[in-house]
Amino acid sequence: MNNTKTLLYDVVIMGAGIAGVSQARHLLLNIPNIKVALVDPRPEERTEKDLKVGESTVEISTMFFGKELGLYDYLIENHPPKYGLNFHWPKHPENTDSIDDYHHIWCTRQPSLASTLMNRAKFERDVLKMNKEMGASFYNGRVIDVELTPGDALNIVKVKVGDEYFDLQAKHVVDAAGRRLIIGRKTDNVISDSEDLYGVNNGSAWVRVKNVDRTIFHSGYDPLGATCSHYYATNHMMGHGHWVWVIPTDTQTMEVSIGIAHHHQVIPASSVNTKEKFYAFLKENHNVLYQLVKSGEDIDFHYLPKLAHRSKTMFSEDNWYVVGDAAAIFDPFYSLGMVMMTFAIESTTEIIRAKLAGEPDAEKKRAVYNAFNLGTIRSNNHLIHAHERQLGHASIMSWRIFLENMWWFGIIVPLYVGKWHLDLKFLRKFGKQGRHIITSLMTDVYKQFDELIERGANLGMMYTHRADQLPFHYYVTRDYDTYLQDTKYEPKRANVFVYMKNTYFFVALWYIKFLWKGYGISGLLSPRNLSHIFKLLKASGESALDELIFKFQTRNMPASNVIAKAREEFQSYEYRPELQPWIQKVTEKSLPSNGNNVAKVPELANLMAELHSEVRR
Repeated sequence: MNNTKTLLYDVVIMGAGIAGVSQARHLLLNIPNIKVALVDPRPEERTEKDLKVGESTVEISTMFFGKELGLYDYLIENHPPKYGLNFHWPKHPENTDSIDDYHHIWCTRQPSLASTLMNRAKFERDVLKMNKEMGASFYNGRVIDVELTPGDALNIVKVKVGDEYFDLQAKHVVDAAGRRLIIGRKTDNVISDSEDLYGVNNGSAWVRVKNVDRTIFHSGYDPLGATCSHYYATNHMMGHGHWVWVIPTDTQTMEVSIGIAHHHQVIPASSVNTKEKFYAFLKENHNVLYQLVKSGEDIDFHYLPKLAHRSKTMFSEDNWYVVGDAAAIFDPFYSLGMVMMTFAIESTTEIIRAKLAGEPDAEKKRAVYNAFNLGTIRSNNHLIHAHERQLGHASIMSWRIFLENMWWFGIIVPLYVGKWHLDLKFLRKFGKQGRHIITSLMTDVYKQFDELIERGANLGMMYTHRADQLPFHYYVTRDYDTYLQDTKYEPKRANVFVYMKNTYFFVALWYIKFLWKGYGISGLLSPRNLSHIFKLLKASGESALDELIFKFQTRNMPASNVIAKAREEFQSYEYRPELQPWIQKVTEKSLPSNGNNVAKVPELANLMAELHSEVRR
C-alpha cells in the first residue's frame, strides 16, 4: 500500500510549461500569501530539444509577459526582439532560390508596441525558478489522476514523484498541461472534430537548427524599404494549403525555428512527417529556406499530425480552469496561442482572487469571463477557416490579412491595454455586438474570397503596413487615443470606444472597396452586402455615443494615477544648486589609524574647507 502524503494549497497547477509558469507567477504577483503548487514530469533544467509549436509573441502577449509579469528586462536580456510579421508568396512556384523570388509584405518600421521572439524552453526553465524563489512549490512528477468535486469542495490532484505519492488538495485546480488535456479528457470538455472547428484540419512539422548563415534569407541591407530588421521578425512563406514560419530564437547561437502548418486536404501527413520529407518539401517549394537550414546544424525535428482543438468550458463553477494549449490551439499563423493564454490567465487570477476574498460577484465574473474567453477562441478558430484554399493566393490573402489586422489593432489591442476584458458590463455588450456584426461579416467575406479565387480574380495587393490603402490615410496601427503616450495602463483608462468607432467605420470602407474591385456595382448594391455596411456604420455610431459617455464619466479622472502622483510630488520641487560634501569623508576614511599623522589633521581639515568653499562658488 502506498504511503501517500497529503498537502493543502490554494491552487494546484498541472503543467509547468509556458502557460503553467505564467499562471503561477501572475497569481503570486496579484494575490498576497497565496499558496501555489506546480506539477510537471519534465525536470527544471529543460533540454534544448523541448520543442514547441510556434515561438513568437505579439503585442498583447509581450505586454503580458513584460508588464503584467514584470519580465521586460528578462526578455531583453534572454530572447531576440521581434520586428513585426512579414508575408511572402513565390512569384513563380518553381523558382524560390532567393528572397527576391517572392512577392512581399514587409514590416516597414519598428512597431510602436514591442513584441519578441522566444526560446520557450529557456523561458519555462527561468520563470519556474523565479516562481520557486517567490514561494511556489514544484513537484517534478506526473499527475496520475485528478478528483474533481462539485462546488467549493476540495479537489485532489494525485501525483507521483519518483517512488513517492502525494495528494495535493486545493479548491482551485488549473490544467496547463497542454496536449495531455488532463481535465479535458476527465470531463469530456474537448472539441477536436474538424466539422466543429470551422473545417480546420491541420498538422505541423518543424525543426530547429543552429549556426545558420542568416544572410541566405536576407542580407540585412534595405536602405530604401524599412527601418527595422527583416530577419528578426516572424516571416511567413506562403503557398497552396500551407505556410512556413521562420523564427530566430537565439542571437548568439544563430538558432532558428522553421516549421510548416499544413492542411491535410492539400498536403497529407505522410508527405511531411519525417525530417527528410520536410526538407524535401522545403527544397522544392521554398528553396531559400532549405538553403538556410542546411547552412546550420540540426537540433531536432518534430511532427504533430493534428493541431486544432478547443474546449467547451474554460472556467468551471466547480473551480477548475483550462489555460494555454489545454484550452485551445488552432494554428500559429498570427501567434495567437499565447494571446488566448493571456486572456485566460488574467481571467483565472481574477476569478480565484474574487472567490478567495469571498466577493459576492465572483460567480458572475466566472460566467461572463467564461463566455468571453470561449468567444475569443471561437474567433481565433474562425481566422483559420478556408486557409487551405486561400493561403497561396497572394492577392486574396493580402486583403484578408489587412482586414484581420484591422480588428486586431483597432479593437483587441486597446481592449487588452485598458483591461476591458475584465469589465463585466463591457464584455456583455461587446459579446453581443461581436456575434451580430463581426462573425456574420467575416463568414460572408471568407465565402466571397473563395468565389473570387474560383473566378481567377486579381484584386491587387493590400499592403498591411501602408497608409495609402483606404481614405483619410488610414493604417491598421493608427492611434485614436493617447493610451501609449499617456500611459493609460490602469483598468478602464484606455478609450476603447474611440477605436471601435473608427474601426467599424474603416472596415465598412474596406468592404466597399473590396466589393467594388471584386464584384463591381452589382456586388456593392447586393442587399446582403449593403446590410453588412449598414450594420458596421450603425455600430460605429453606437460606439461614438459610448465614446462621449466614456469621456464624460472620466472627465475628472487622471489618465494615469502614477503620473498624477509624480506631478503632485513635483509641486514641492525647489532648485538647490549645491552638492553634498564628499572629499572630506573619503580622506578621513583613508587616514592611517596609528596616530603618526595626527598633526596633519588640522591642515587637511582646513584644506577640505577651502576646497568645499571653491566648489560652492
